Formats: sequence, C-alpha cells, structure tokens
Amino acid sequence: MVVAPIRLGRNLEVANRLVVAPMTTYSSQPDGRLSEDEPPYLRRRAEGGFGLVMTAACCVHPSGWCFDGQWQCSDDAFLPSLRAMADAIRSGGAKSVLQIHHGGRRCPGRLCGGQPVSASAIPSEIAGAEVPRALLEAEIEEIIRCFADATRRAKTAGFDAVEIHGANTYLLQQFVSPHSNRREDRWGRDRLAFPLAVADAVLEAAGPDFPVGYRFSPEEPETPGIRLSDTFALVEALCERPIAFLHISLRRYDQPSLHDPSSEPVIVQVARRIRGRIPLIGVGQIRTKDEAEAAMALGADMVAFARTAITDPDWPIEVVAGENREPHLCVPQVGAARKLTIPAGLERRIYDVEGWFCVEGRWEQNR
Repeated sequence: MVVAPIRLGRNLEVANRLVVAPMTTYSSQPDGRLSEDEPPYLRRRAEGGFGLVMTAACCVHPSGWCFDGQWQCSDDAFLPSLRAMADAIRSGGAKSVLQIHHGGRRCPGRLCGGQPVSASAIPSEIAGAEVPRALLEAEIEEIIRCFADATRRAKTAGFDAVEIHGANTYLLQQFVSPHSNRREDRWGRDRLAFPLAVADAVLEAAGPDFPVGYRFSPEEPETPGIRLSDTFALVEALCERPIAFLHISLRRYDQPSLHDPSSEPVIVQVARRIRGRIPLIGVGQIRTKDEAEAAMALGADMVAFARTAITDPDWPIEVVAGENREPHLCVPQVGAARKLTIPAGLERRIYDVEGWFCVEGRWEQNR
C-alpha cells in the first residue's frame, strides 16, 4: 500500500506514499542562505527512495525568523538557495515541497528584529516566552502577500509544490487559537480568516497546476485552546478550496484526542471529515513499514518519516523492492554527518541534546 503511486493536485505524480517530513536542520547561514551541506542531505533522501521530500520550514518574512540556522525565502536574493535545494531533490528522483513559514510569537526577538509579533499580545505558556505585540492590519496584509511571494519563488526555483505551515504553534495556528487570538477585529471575530486568507493568496500565486498543501495541528493542550471542532471547521474550509493535500501534525499517528483519551484516534476523526476529497499525510512516530501501513489503515493517504529519514535514508528503496527490513533507528556514535549525509548543524544538535536520538555505543531513550 505504501508503495502505490499517488497524484497530488491536478498533475503531480508521486511514485510512492513515503514522505520525508519537514525537519529543521539548524544549518543555514546567518543571512538565511543555505549552507553547502543542506542540498546533499535531501538529495540523499530522494535517492533513497522517498517519493516526496519536504524541506525545512522556510521563512517568508523577516519578522517570522524563528530559530538559528533557519533558511529564508523572503526575498528574490534567496532564489539561488531555493534553486539549489529544488535541483538537489529533483536530481535524486523525488518530488519536492517547499514548506513556507512564519514563526509568530515563537520567534526570539534577537532573530526577528525586535519584539515578536502574533495575533494578540499574549505570550506562549512555554517557560521564558517573550511577550509579542499584536500585528497591525497593514502588517497582516503584508505577511499574506509574503506567503504568496514565497510561493512564486518556489515555482521559479523549480519546486514541485509548497506546503503552508499552519501547525506546531506558529503564526497561522496562533490566529486559529483562542489562546493567542484575542482580537476584536475581523481577524479575531473569525479565527479562520487569516489562515484562509493566506491559503487563498498562495493558491492564487500558485495557479491551477502548482500544488499547495496545508499542515495543521488538530488540538492544543491550553485552555482556552484549539479543539477538534475548530480543526473540523478549518479542514472543511480547506476542502472547499483547490488544496492538493493536508498534513496533520501529531505526536503519535494513532493518538486519541488530548481532551478525551477514550476517543477514536484523531486521524480517524479528521479523515472522516475529509471524506476522500483531499489526500491526507499522516505523521507522528511512524518509523517502520508496519507503522506506516497502520497509519494508512486509520485514514492517511501518505506517511511522513522524520527519525527514519535521518537514521536510515536508503531504507525506502528496500520497501519499494518488497522487502520488510526494520529500519535502523540509531545514529553512529561519531561521524553521523559523513555516514548519513546530514548537515553539520543537525549533527551537532543530535549529539548535544541528550536522549533525543538513540546513539550507537551508548543507550539513550529513543523518543
């Protein structure tokens, strides 16, 4: 099932259902250009047999610069970097997706040019979070245009599609959430207004033959916060548009609702609302073929891999060939960058963050 081809949008044919998840590399240059070791990283995954390769989140506006080593698509000056990545993925034989992003209140002031911005002046509940300021109407319109401009750059650079990053507590999700959006204007009275305006602008910039996807987080733990009813409304609105795919962000692909542990898996509930109108990408601790098949049985049409894509980049070739080898899920004790073709910034973080990865030669929790 995971090796079957699939079409996204009008005419993007993807060879299989295996996706490289959009993973932060912490490796781009301080000015937002790619480092030399980033295109080979995704080319290796494309050569390894993944049908669809998504990039790390690419920042569309200087106020959305969210983390050290993030790359940029906020100006035509970044077109050489975009072309390098699109060319690398294409040369590896996969289809490419540029993930376009604004971090909102999650951006540190030292990167985003001062005080971070959001829907309202409400900080995240994360310890040490900076207090953002509420975006002005003109700034909201500017950011919408920047998402559209980034889409045009993706087309010019040779990407096959874009994904709007509306998940993981970043700016678009901040407008959907009653925790972070306390506005009383049109962007607050309808908390879906901003993400749908971004989607409409991106779709217009893309045109009918360039696929646009949308990634979303279905719930938030905070009170108030996003609940499944909010997500069902968002999903329905997106399904009424020519969106090419949806991408649900979950900690685990089969998890129940955060607010009802006895519920059906969230992915089942979301897929039921989609009713087959748009392909759904599932993600969340999917590491093996069996887990991928299980996620698809619950309603996913494609499955995104993060850890496996890093630790065993050539494993999909064997899956496509009909083998069912368990993927290797540890990184070597030394030399991960060279042996697995990963950027230096990502290698440093893998080794520095205790317990993040299983490292050969010493036991660490593989979480």
